[in-house]
Amino acid sequence: MSSWGGLMASWKTIRLRDVCDSVDYGLTASATLQETGTRFLRITDIVSQSLSWNDVPFVSVTRDQEEKYRVASGDIVIARTGATTGVSRWLGSVPDSAVFASYLVRLKISSKHDSRFIGYALKGDQYWDYVRGVLGDKSAQPNASATTLVAAPLCVPDDIAEQQRIADVLGSLDDKIAINERIRDTTLSLAHSCYESTTASASSERIGDLATLFDGPHATPKKTNSGPWFLSISSLKNGYMDLAESAHLSEEDFPRWTRRVQPQAGDVLFSYETRLGDAALMPPGIRGSLGRRMALLRCNSSSVNGALLLHAYLSSAFQEEIKRRTIHGATVDRLPLKEMPNWVIQLPSEGDRNRLSAQLGMMHDRVIQTGKESRALATLRDTLLPQLMSGKLRVRDAEKIVEDAV
Repeated sequence: MSSWGGLMASWKTIRLRDVCDSVDYGLTASATLQETGTRFLRITDIVSQSLSWNDVPFVSVTRDQEEKYRVASGDIVIARTGATTGVSRWLGSVPDSAVFASYLVRLKISSKHDSRFIGYALKGDQYWDYVRGVLGDKSAQPNASATTLVAAPLCVPDDIAEQQRIADVLGSLDDKIAINERIRDTTLSLAHSCYESTTASASSERIGDLATLFDGPHATPKKTNSGPWFLSISSLKNGYMDLAESAHLSEEDFPRWTRRVQPQAGDVLFSYETRLGDAALMPPGIRGSLGRRMALLRCNSSSVNGALLLHAYLSSAFQEEIKRRTIHGATVDRLPLKEMPNWVIQLPSEGDRNRLSAQLGMMHDRVIQTGKESRALATLRDTLLPQLMSGKLRVRDAEKIVEDAV
């Protein structure tokens, strides 16, 4: 095998298996998910933009199973089946008690290589060109064995210090994104607490008197790599719209998918099938269409803004209302949208509404700003990654670019 053109002589092309001490399949869990036990990492947990172990469910395992299927900091897991075959995640901090599912492959990276660097390499063009070539035109639910996945070629520096420098450059961007995510989560938690503290003086209001409800499209357009956003249910993150979880649609298709409504800044977007109860505020400067099974509320009251209505929607009182009103179907639970305008929702007294609307609005401005910054940092990371991995950009030049950005 030959190395890529333009690379330094100290780089060489090897197989992914050559950097692994072990390659293992995960646990087939026959037990149901439960409230406590051992964290159980699944495909759905690794394909999201960020991994919160607090969101990873628990299972009950034996001591032998926990020992055999335990994941540790520095491990890499790869999806080996489904539409996300080949998607990988480098695991930074891992709970003491966590195992991984059978549809994942666990790679334990040799100490001769930097596991973060290998993690970034598995997001690069060389690896993905190989995966696409292996999968070809298979069905939407392809499968790949661990043997096939670890046969992927990787171009790596011989010197582990060089690997570490590249990982440090890219990692500094991810670290800043992680800081922004903590700021976002803390701000949203504070906003939620501010709202809940007003419930003692809350009054019941009819939703239809406060906002207009719009339903989204009942189908999915052809997705594109760029263009307006096609907002996804998975983008709803307890008050925050995570665009990294959404796709795009073409300019040509956009008018069709916004015929009913085009989301605008301050709208409260929510899901009426699956993930019931979650909602987010539409950020400004985003052109997008509602995804399937999504709807929005648009304020029509001068005393209530989107931020206040959002936290009323996320409040414990309204979440109980959602549970009570949910229609339990054979395949999926849903909310009866036609009835929702007549539902009541708790809002603070008239005297507190303007103050709280302004306070929550400022908090969400902060959330939106950190999200915008994180998207810019992620774009820079994704731009630098292929250049660093191909030797087209020297590490010291990339370090200067990142220093200016963060």
